[in-house]
Amino acid sequence: MRRFAPIAAVALALLLPAAPAAAQSEVDDAQVVVSGDVVVERGEAVEGVFVVSGDARVSGRVDGDVVLVAGDAVVNGRIDGNLVTIAGQARLLPRASVGGDVIYADEAPRVAPAAIVEGDIEEEDWFDSLDVFSVVGAFALWFAVSISSVVLGILLLLLAPRAADAAFAQSQTRFWTAVGIGAGVFVGLPLLAFVSAVTLVGLPLAIGVGLALLPLGAVAYVTSAWALGRLILKPPRERILSFLIGLAILRLAALVPVLGLVVWLGAVIVGLGLLAGAVTAARRPPAALTQGV
Repeated sequence: MRRFAPIAAVALALLLPAAPAAAQSEVDDAQVVVSGDVVVERGEAVEGVFVVSGDARVSGRVDGDVVLVAGDAVVNGRIDGNLVTIAGQARLLPRASVGGDVIYADEAPRVAPAAIVEGDIEEEDWFDSLDVFSVVGAFALWFAVSISSVVLGILLLLLAPRAADAAFAQSQTRFWTAVGIGAGVFVGLPLLAFVSAVTLVGLPLAIGVGLALLPLGAVAYVTSAWALGRLILKPPRERILSFLIGLAILRLAALVPVLGLVVWLGAVIVGLGLLAGAVTAARRPPAALTQGV
């Protein structure tokens, strides 16, 4: 639990409003500063010092921890808890005394021979402590992609319903052809961008193709979601509900490691093929399109 205490302190510092050290009128209050320096004068005692961006100088006494995210600490007084520096350096002068550990992630502390550290001086691997934040970040990304896919798919259904019907028709009549075409497009476009990039003349083309890949992949992904949902909820039932069912299946699969990547890859390839087939079908006479979809 010790290694999570500094993380909790940082989270507290980010949530509390910025306040200059001089504004702390009660000596027993913790000094919490988002941006700025903290000075604990000789004869002064505070409960703790938490600084996001700034330096700290402790000449008095700190009953708890001293945590600095980005800044240096100069100690010539007493710290009863831990001294933690994440992106900075701690300097312990001859009269310094730390009752806990001195923990650092960047520069090793400079400790005077007469300074006292009752705990350990150790380097901490913060990435081990931040695993929980990685999980939260991954879920936030998954949620953001899901919401953006919902919005994009619904907009496409509302703005181009016939194109959506044509794409679904391709999935019914030329599925494996669409897979082959989609695989060709999936490999061919990045290859075209790479080959163009090696020549100065083709550089604008490479940039244009590269910028088009992300939105094209997103459209292909929601196209596959639409076709999958329409396959489950047959015509002439609600279009948007069909799309949401298909997207829900794809997004749930995305939560599974490895499987999610495979499903995403397959959805993009199939979607590219369906889009290419729909564009080809749109050039034919209307009678060539599948009716009743």
